[in-house]
Amino acid sequence: MGKKVIAVQAFWDAEAKVWVATSEDLPGLVTEADTAEKLSEKLKVIIPELIELNQVQLSSTEPLFLDLTSHLHEPITMAC
Repeated sequence: MGKKVIAVQAFWDAEAKVWVATSEDLPGLVTEADTAEKLSEKLKVIIPELIELNQVQLSSTEPLFLDLTSHLHEPITMAC
């Protein structure tokens, strides 16, 4: 028995002050949240919904996993 992994990439949008998530594995997956924890919780709800909407065929016994990779790029101020 295999497992299905949904790879999701998230980045911090400093201007909007939210984490933005997308996935090439699941068409239509785009969401945002103000914390990484809230983003993860939203994804756990959205992913099954999108799998059903996209009519992705999964075995009822096949485990489904979220692989969330985040990227944060922001300046750091150095004390002189």
